Amino acid sequence: RSTALMEMEDVSASEKLLPESYRSNSPEEIRLLAIAENFQRQYSHLCPDRKPLLLCPVNECGVKKFVSTSLRPTSTIHCELFEWQGCASFVADFLSLVPLDPPVELPKVLSSPNAVLQSQKATCFEYATLLCSLLLGEDYDAYCVSGYAVKEMLTSWLCVCMQAVEDVTPEQKDQDDKYSVKLQMELKSRFLAEQEKKKREAEAALLEKQKRQEKDQQLADPLRGLRVHCWVLVLSGCRDVQENFFIDPLTGISYPTNSDNFLGIESVWNNLNYYVNMQDCSNGCADMMFDLDDLKTWEPVLFGASSKKQLIQEVLKRKEAKLMGKGNLVQVPNEDVPKVLEMPRSWVSCIAISAEALKNRWPGGKKVIRYKQAQLERFATSKRLYGVVKRLSKYKDQDCTEVAMVKEWYQDRSDFLEEKEVDNVNEITTEQLVFLFHSVFRVKSLTVGTEVEMHFSSARVDDLVRRVLSPKEFIELYEGRSDFLQYRHVYFKKEIQLLSENSRNEEAPILKVVERFHRNCSKPANEDVAERVFLISEKLIELTYHLKEDRLIPSKISFIKPLDSEKGSAQEFSLDMISTFQVHVMRDIVTLREKENKEMKLWNRAAALVRSRKQKKVRHKLPLTFPDFCCPLPTFLRCKIKCPSEMHLYFIYISHNI
Repeated sequence: RSTALMEMEDVSASEKLLPESYRSNSPEEIRLLAIAENFQRQYSHLCPDRKPLLLCPVNECGVKKFVSTSLRPTSTIHCELFEWQGCASFVADFLSLVPLDPPVELPKVLSSPNAVLQSQKATCFEYATLLCSLLLGEDYDAYCVSGYAVKEMLTSWLCVCMQAVEDVTPEQKDQDDKYSVKLQMELKSRFLAEQEKKKREAEAALLEKQKRQEKDQQLADPLRGLRVHCWVLVLSGCRDVQENFFIDPLTGISYPTNSDNFLGIESVWNNLNYYVNMQDCSNGCADMMFDLDDLKTWEPVLFGASSKKQLIQEVLKRKEAKLMGKGNLVQVPNEDVPKVLEMPRSWVSCIAISAEALKNRWPGGKKVIRYKQAQLERFATSKRLYGVVKRLSKYKDQDCTEVAMVKEWYQDRSDFLEEKEVDNVNEITTEQLVFLFHSVFRVKSLTVGTEVEMHFSSARVDDLVRRVLSPKEFIELYEGRSDFLQYRHVYFKKEIQLLSENSRNEEAPILKVVERFHRNCSKPANEDVAERVFLISEKLIELTYHLKEDRLIPSKISFIKPLDSEKGSAQEFSLDMISTFQVHVMRDIVTLREKENKEMKLWNRAAALVRSRKQKKVRHKLPLTFPDFCCPLPTFLRCKIKCPSEMHLYFIYISHNI
């Protein structure tokens, strides 16, 4: 038995397992097919220059089906598919594209969404059918669109520049207010302004040149305007959609209806009707109107059939009548109005999407999306090598031959690596690690062979924020430490190998350590250490204190390490090992003496006055006043410890009466 015969038997056996609606047509469907064939003949006669419409393709069982009945509105239980973004992302990720052959002809076969989900292979029309079915189930006013698009859209090549776009903020208008404070004139360099202007003009010219090259490449396509494509149209009015927009099912990206990527529309359809476009598309879709009830711009196949908008209006009228107490009134049908053929029920069985399909949505475990000068790869859970979730590659040229940058995202790694970026142009590698149990986040940037830079979060116990490691030195920066340490710089005697296998076991001999501290306002400036230097080879420790407000040179002190201190028989520490440099010590002593003499004079005046009042026995009638002594009360409190005991008693009595 031949292989072809065995495959035909397998196909026939699988077809028998499908529901009866897949293998035959109901009387309503047969009548609808006849109406569609008649509409196709009239359309070809009236519009001989236009291509035939996609009305009745065959399904996977070889049975003709009207395209609107291939849509099965389905609502899912998965929260990810409640919004259009989640539905579009799932369809774009789950399916792999089967290009139309030839690209200028409509497909002959349109498989059901269930068959597409099972095979994970689909044409652009089957992409749109599945996406539109999910959107209709979530109450969006969605339609499949048959039309023409640029070459890049049909090959799932996104014409999107991956470069960052700077947000340009609008200039604020000057307010003419004669009472406003006039600011001082800001001094600006004309030379720098001219250089900045030239730079902006050069960037704009380069961007314009790239746009012209892309436009020339698009115009050079011999099949431009003839390549058939199918996408999804979402109209406003449902689910808080404010404006009409397109969704490309191949990528899941939304576009405005005036996008240059879409060159024309032949027809649109949903599960209720089929509409033929009667508008001019010489300017693309920019000038098109999407009022499907307007018979001048859209020709329906089922004339008079209910549309989505009409159904919504009928529901609102019923709710209003129910609120007004007229819900029980029976409407008598008008016999003069002819009956209209409504769209039959969909022949497709209910669409089922499992949680496993959502998790491992990429066909074959991998999905590749190509951008302009970039490529994005996404991996399923079962196909992740070294925990890679997705990989973004940027290229230097349009042909994507020279890699400029590679960025990878990881998950569930034992080393807590989350992101890694390799810049081949500047030879810089950046790694981002997240420690789940300690809530520690850090970013490590490595310039290959020369420098390692690490950034840490505030969750570290030692409050380390940043660390820069080079072969000869490393720098650490701290924030919010209780000991006010902010900076540490360590110098090595010889170069060390960065991130090598032997670097962990390799001893790095230290030459010098420099530590710097913030100002501790609870201490005097000449007692608060600003910098501490450890000179290992010279066995010397140098301390530099903070500057006072009226000083230009800080105070310093140095300590000499005793000999043989590491061996246990250290030399005794003596004053000869200390060297100090105090700024303006004599001036401080003289100032302190003058202050003490002044306080003693004030104390003597107060004591004499107390004795005089005691002798006259009028102390309780003459209260003391501070202007008499020209000194506040705290001054006496400081002076009492320097005075005789009898004066101390008098002072207590004075302060008590005050």
